[in-house]
This record gives sequence, C-alpha cells and structure tokens, in this order.
Amino acid sequence: MERRNNNNRIAGKTTRVELKTRPRLPEWFKVKAPGGENYIHLQNLLKENDLHTVCQEARCPNIGDCWERKTATFMILGDICTRACRYCAVKTGRPTALDVMEPFKLAKSVDTLGLNYCVITSVNRDDLPDGGASVFVECVTEIRKLRPNCKVELLIPDFSFDALEKIIEIKPEVLNHNIETVRDVFKTVRPKGDYDYSIELLKRVKEIDPNMITKSGMMVGLGENLSQIKSTMQDLVDVGCDILTVGQYLRPGEMYAPLKKFYTPEEFIEIKEIGQSLGLGHVESGPLVRSSYHADEQHTKLSEPISIKS
Repeated sequence: MERRNNNNRIAGKTTRVELKTRPRLPEWFKVKAPGGENYIHLQNLLKENDLHTVCQEARCPNIGDCWERKTATFMILGDICTRACRYCAVKTGRPTALDVMEPFKLAKSVDTLGLNYCVITSVNRDDLPDGGASVFVECVTEIRKLRPNCKVELLIPDFSFDALEKIIEIKPEVLNHNIETVRDVFKTVRPKGDYDYSIELLKRVKEIDPNMITKSGMMVGLGENLSQIKSTMQDLVDVGCDILTVGQYLRPGEMYAPLKKFYTPEEFIEIKEIGQSLGLGHVESGPLVRSSYHADEQHTKLSEPISIKS
C-alpha cells in the first residue's frame, strides 16, 4: 500500500530534503497573531460556504493582517493541486469533483463582506480540458452581478492559450501569472512548469489586449543571485508586465526546496529600485510581500499599463 504524508504526497515519490533544525526567522518577520473580529467573521463565512483561500492553504504569514482588513485571496477549483511544486504547501493528489455552486457562493461571500477589490486564484487542474478557465469566468460573472463595483484580480495558472483567451475576454481589472523564480532555478522547484511559456503567456495577454494590466510575482531565497533576478525582471519588462511582487521564500517543511538565504529589508529595497529602473510600472518588494498582499493598493499605485518592448 502506498503511504501518504499529511500533504497528500505519496511517500517515496517526492525527494526528501533533510532539515535538522528550522532556521530562526529574522526579527523583521514578526507579525501580529491572527484572531481579530474581522478575522473570525471571515473564517466562519468561508467555512459556511465551503470556500478555500490561498491564505490558509499556502500558510501565508500575512493572513492575520489581510483578514482583519477584510481582504482575502479566494482559491477556487478545490484545494488539491495536480502539480507538486517544491516550494508550495498546497496539497497534491487527485482532485475532487468541481462544486458547480462555487462561483455563486464566492460571489455571495464577496458581497457579504462588502469587498471593493477581490483576488481569485486556483490550484492547477491539469485534469480539466481548459484547466478550469471557464470557472474563473463564471466567478467573475457572478461577482459582477452581485457587486458590480468590485474590482477583480485573477491569479491564473499556466493555462493553454485557448483557455487564456476566455480569461482575457471577461476583462479582469488585473491579470496575474507568477513567474515564481529565476530561469536557472525554475525547473528545480517547478518541474511541471516552463519558464519561457510563462513569459510568453504574459506577452500573449498584452498582444490581445494592450490595455489590460498584467502582473507577476517571484520568490527569492532559493539560490538565485542578483544578476539572475535582474534578468528575470528584464524578461518581464520586455513582455509589458506592469506590476511585480517580490517576497522571501519560506520553506513550508522538510519535504520542500531548501531555503538558501534570508534577504534583508535593504536588499529588497535594492531589488525594487532595480525593477523600477528597468521599466516595471510598480514593484512591491519586501520580506513578507506575496503576490496578492495589499493587491488593491498595488493596482492604485500603477499610473497606466505599459507596452511590450519592441
């Protein structure tokens, strides 16, 4: 019988990386413990509607801050991913059937919370013909029925280009696809992905709709160097990416990619300055930054969409 660990990975089929002691977090990682009134309200609402958030599934350190501000990143298509990226804490395995009521329940929750900005992401669903793109479209449609003034940001997987066109047609206010890491590290931590395809996907968005705001995100601390970070930012500038988030990789457990370095707040400022000098419209860079952290503010700070470099 195959033995599974708590993350639904089949033991023996995922490389085990020994970690004798978990490194102590630097002082700049201290965050307020979650548990305020809004946090509890949102927690109960998610349970009532059987909804998932990436805040919970990916063990985001900002969950207390974001939920208290009544913001969350909803994760659709279930909570089991068909990939096994070596940096991600989301469960991996055989996904369950889709909840046909999920778009309506999500929209109802957005309306109940009175959100003016909503971020929706998903697990990878390689088992679905369109990867789940049609469900993203249904979610946006339902939100706009119940709360038409709510801006929507979609954080999508590496959809096929046909599926991507469905997403572009619904015209989210921001379309996000994370590059995750630099080219030289990519295959090590994301073996089922393709760096060049992800860059091309972002380019395709701008080719179809030059006015759509595109966004990407990456982690640092996986063994990359500053030159490689700069090269990845240049790749994103070349395809017209408007917003970039850069945050510290935190190892979820010993089964995951090893943490190679803690970047200091000063180094994150340097990365931000490099990105802006290269031509990115807005760069959010810091130890606790995640792709959807204060996403509404990132959208506001961007003056106008940028174009593909000719």
